[in-house]
Amino acid sequence: MNIPLSVDELNNQINGMMETTFSSVYVEGEISNLTYHNSGHIYFSIKDQNSTISCVMFKGNAQYLKFRLITGAKIVIRGSITVYVPRGTYQILCSKIEPSGIGELALAYEQLKTKLQTKGYFNKDLKKNLPKYPKNIFIITSNTGAAIEDMKKILAHRYPIAKMFLIPTLVQGDGAKEDIVNNIRIADKLAQRKKDSIVIIGRGGGSIEDLWAFNEEIVADAIFEAVTPLISAVGHENDFVISDFVADVRASTPSNAIEVSTPNINDLIMFCDGMIEQIEDRMKMVFYNKDTELVNMRLLFSQHTFSKRFDFTNQTLNSMKINLNNILKQTLHNKQKEIDFTKQMLDSNHPDKKIKQGFAQVTKEKRIVDLNQLEVNDLVTLETTNFLFETKILKKTKIEI
Repeated sequence: MNIPLSVDELNNQINGMMETTFSSVYVEGEISNLTYHNSGHIYFSIKDQNSTISCVMFKGNAQYLKFRLITGAKIVIRGSITVYVPRGTYQILCSKIEPSGIGELALAYEQLKTKLQTKGYFNKDLKKNLPKYPKNIFIITSNTGAAIEDMKKILAHRYPIAKMFLIPTLVQGDGAKEDIVNNIRIADKLAQRKKDSIVIIGRGGGSIEDLWAFNEEIVADAIFEAVTPLISAVGHENDFVISDFVADVRASTPSNAIEVSTPNINDLIMFCDGMIEQIEDRMKMVFYNKDTELVNMRLLFSQHTFSKRFDFTNQTLNSMKINLNNILKQTLHNKQKEIDFTKQMLDSNHPDKKIKQGFAQVTKEKRIVDLNQLEVNDLVTLETTNFLFETKILKKTKIEI
């Protein structure tokens, strides 16, 4: 007689068969019904044109997932088939998920780049300027790699007056992203206490897996939140990581980070020499101008000494004296002429002049006149010493010779 199985027994038998028969599956499909649970587990389905199957990835494996699952995305799953006994449903227990047609890391990189760009992490207006003459350089990298040795050599040759502070850091592998974040924060706090400081994070070249710590979101957050100007110098010139886009300045290599952040001391020496020459030339010109000005002032002062002023006053007085003498002479001369004229007049009107026989003085309106100027009917006076004769011109006839 057959004994029936309980539902639980049947589901457990099916589960055993499933786990034995489908212990490893490799399947491709499109994501649907996606749920990220608070526990860290991921529940979703994959489907094609005809069928759908439930999937789950537990937290232990989900924490290593580099990219974020998106509804509608096509993925490839590695895992096993299990039966959820309480419901009698089967599902794929995912151990690894990769994007279909593109690498997992490449997709994760593009997803994070898009996310951070949307958040404004790449905004050029938020980038901080590097100090022109840095005094302190905080380096976040491995203390055993070739990168730090190259940076030391270049700084010693290029700008030895700056101080370098190395903060040894894991740059790849487990714990690298946490170590980088922690040391960025430490360096930022130390740099804020010292004026003209910069922070450089980086490492030498490697594969995308080797460089992946610099593609982590928590590293990008730490860079964006840093107050001190920060340079990202990861890998080689062709390597671009997320930290390059978030940092204030991207350097192609760790060595290049020193070059872009420091001036060349030889250029500074030449510049200083040129400045010294310019200053010397300007000082020579200043001294020459001041010396010329002093000579002119001495000459001007010599022209205004008491003796010079006395000589000038004396010359002025002599000139005034000469002018006065000339004026007096001219005045006397003019007065002498007036006297001579008056004397002539007196002489001509002297009574003795009037007593000559046959002569009389002819006046018109009490003024002596020239007989040639008299006209007919003019009233004139004839004056002698003893008599005045009032007469009238009756006729004027010109004597022809």
